[in-house]
Amino acid sequence: MIPKPRKLILQIIFWILVIYFILLAYLFIFQRNLMYHPQENNYSGDKIEVEIEKVQIQTADNISLLGWFHKKDLKKFKTVVYFHGNAGSLENRIHKLNHFKNMNVNFLIIAWRGFSGNLGKPSENALYEDGKSAINWLKNKGLSDSDLIIYGESLGTGIATEVSQNKKYAGLILETPFTSMIAAAKNFYPYIPVSLILKDKYKNDEKIKNINIPVLVMHGEKDQIVPFSMGKKMFDLANDPKSSYFTKHDDHMMEFDNNMVFQLSSFIKSLN
Repeated sequence: MIPKPRKLILQIIFWILVIYFILLAYLFIFQRNLMYHPQENNYSGDKIEVEIEKVQIQTADNISLLGWFHKKDLKKFKTVVYFHGNAGSLENRIHKLNHFKNMNVNFLIIAWRGFSGNLGKPSENALYEDGKSAINWLKNKGLSDSDLIIYGESLGTGIATEVSQNKKYAGLILETPFTSMIAAAKNFYPYIPVSLILKDKYKNDEKIKNINIPVLVMHGEKDQIVPFSMGKKMFDLANDPKSSYFTKHDDHMMEFDNNMVFQLSSFIKSLN
């Protein structure tokens, strides 16, 4: 017969394990709900100050993606392909897009599947397809790799690094990049075997080594979502030529102040 104190301890351990495995099952099943937040609204009331055309971009798996296309001069200026983060709509990026008004650049920003009214469900491979479809849409307008600047914001840096591997784009901009989704998730779930249950891994730190075009990495030291150390590591891993814009005051949503806009504008000018 097991002594009562020991029996009680075993029961406690048993129920802790039961709860733990229930938690694992929940995280495994609903992990993409925790990763992608199309309904989240970080900004409101911003008015677009740059002329845009709303376009529909068809993917290879027959999903139609909403895009905003600003065409200043496709032959004269580079075109930024903007991949946004894991939350919100295109309207949430208006405060950033407005700054392109005074730059000699075109841009295309797309909403991921499941975002901004688009059909479909986001996943790592699905978003890679969305990103490639945006690039192909621009190439059908006569643009080549050397005409394009790939811009990734937060989660969008995962797509940006994926599509930029072994390509000859004009340049790559990474705003608040993470090394991998595994490493990022471990910050929030340190007692969970993330590497075993995570479906969408986004291994940026492995892919950045396969990129041989000019890179700009931007990150704030006060980022509470993606640690600044990850942005610094991505910069360290990047091949030359590379440049950085690191600030002491910025959180995850970096402030598009005069300093940042100057850095962006200078980088873009260097690619023309």
